[in-house]
Amino acid sequence: MRKEILLTVDIDQTRAAVLEDGELVELYIEQPVHERIVGNIYKGKVENVLPGMQAAFVNIGLERNAFLYVDDAQPGRAPLEGETPLPRSGRRPTIGELVRTGQDILVQVAKEPIGTKGARVTRNITLPGRFLVLMPHVDYVGVSRRITDERERDRLKQIAHAVKPDGMGLIVRTVAEGASEEELAHDAAFLERHWQQIAARARTARAPSLVHHDQGLIHRLVRDGLDDSVSLFLVDQRSAYDTALAVVELHAPQLKDRVKLYTRSDQTLFDYYGVEMEIEKALRRRVWLRSGGYIIIDQTEALTAIDVNTGKFVGSTNLADTVFRTNLEAAREIARQLRLRDIGGIIIIDFIDMDREDHRQQVIQALEEALRRDRTRANILGLTQLGLLEMTRKKSRQNLSEVLTKPCPACDGRGKVLNEQTMAHRVRAEIRRIMKQSSSEALLMEVHPSVAALVIRPGGANLRALEEELARTIYIRGNSEVSPDSWSLKALGTREEVEAKALPVSAGQVLQLRIEEPHASNAADGIARVDGYVIDVADAGRLVGQVVPVEILKVFRTYAKGRVAPH
Repeated sequence: MRKEILLTVDIDQTRAAVLEDGELVELYIEQPVHERIVGNIYKGKVENVLPGMQAAFVNIGLERNAFLYVDDAQPGRAPLEGETPLPRSGRRPTIGELVRTGQDILVQVAKEPIGTKGARVTRNITLPGRFLVLMPHVDYVGVSRRITDERERDRLKQIAHAVKPDGMGLIVRTVAEGASEEELAHDAAFLERHWQQIAARARTARAPSLVHHDQGLIHRLVRDGLDDSVSLFLVDQRSAYDTALAVVELHAPQLKDRVKLYTRSDQTLFDYYGVEMEIEKALRRRVWLRSGGYIIIDQTEALTAIDVNTGKFVGSTNLADTVFRTNLEAAREIARQLRLRDIGGIIIIDFIDMDREDHRQQVIQALEEALRRDRTRANILGLTQLGLLEMTRKKSRQNLSEVLTKPCPACDGRGKVLNEQTMAHRVRAEIRRIMKQSSSEALLMEVHPSVAALVIRPGGANLRALEEELARTIYIRGNSEVSPDSWSLKALGTREEVEAKALPVSAGQVLQLRIEEPHASNAADGIARVDGYVIDVADAGRLVGQVVPVEILKVFRTYAKGRVAPH
């Protein structure tokens, strides 16, 4: 299997794609609005203890309190100073015996906040390294189940026991297969030093506070994803490429030659490898199979339902063979879609009915085999009495649809549309595409105001960065009549030509304008527009709906300041 990792860096987001034999199987997106917190360690304060739920809510400094379940509330060894002592009996302790209201405790985020739910946290802290995972509160040694050779498992377990810090535990990761004792010892020592630094910060920190931030996307990709199976790690930005090289030098210097800089200017990295097209497909309900069959994926709050259909595939021998071949292909594609879309929780698959037991077992085996490549734990429970296949997949973060889309405002949430962050990224991509094909000095693009705000950013930071990158002048104009998931190219030409259309007013002009709405952040002011161009009229918030004479005071790239002119 040929495996490649592609990393692309934009103004306000970093994305990584994992390809297996040229096929997209995993996608990671890191952006400020969806900052990843899984793996972060906080010193939190217990706000509520709920005996009826056997859980507690912990304030870790986020918008919503984190959820601590009783099974995650018991540290693996004797409590630290100031913590509630465990009951002496052998019975299972209750949540009230493990934590108390007002108590400061050290917790790690195990699951991202999703929807209306806060983060899920645990006191069983883990620190991942290149080859090992350190468990400061558990005196235990384990080896990844993906290492199947018994002799190798025994060798790694013996080394782990030898290098393990006193009173702590280690799990040997899959990538450690074939690693030397020296490499494992170095990793264990590094993790122990890292934990001591975290523990020292936790002792002096005031709750709630962050005491350890998990590594960024580039570091995690190298640490967790770059191994001998990866033939290419391709990065499209120089500073990110230098960062990747530095991390590889730290964790896997023998793989440094796999890291390359993408330098083509005619196509973006994701376009060249067809990743953008695959992302577009991954947001659709229907997924076509090569045979002509298809699967339908419906995600709900409670579970994900997947339906398999023969579609345009009519087979060549008999019905049973056609159904079997469709289900077999669908099983492999379903495993890929679960990874790509990062679908977690309960999953119900409705394969086409098969009369033969051996066919049913072969389809389940094909699904199990395809899921072995998935680093996220999945568990196939079997077929129900209705012939539906039940399975679960660990859910620790927002899935792809939740990151890239939002409920449709037009249909009251029954459908999905691309969210503002995704649209801002696509608008920038479209501007880059247009400017690479044109020799024009300037461009004017109209987008919905909510998207324009992200393309421009406060103070025009993102817009300036885009102009510096392209060495052209870019005008972005917000227009509420443009659909939130669309854009409109209004002008392309010289700076003077485009500016004349982008700035339809000039200082000193007096215009009869309708005050359309109050200013979003200063209700005393009113907003008027000329061809979609925003005029911020001082002290006109009380005049909404009226047509008044407005004197233009100052003209800026994206808006103008004005005042109500005396009659």
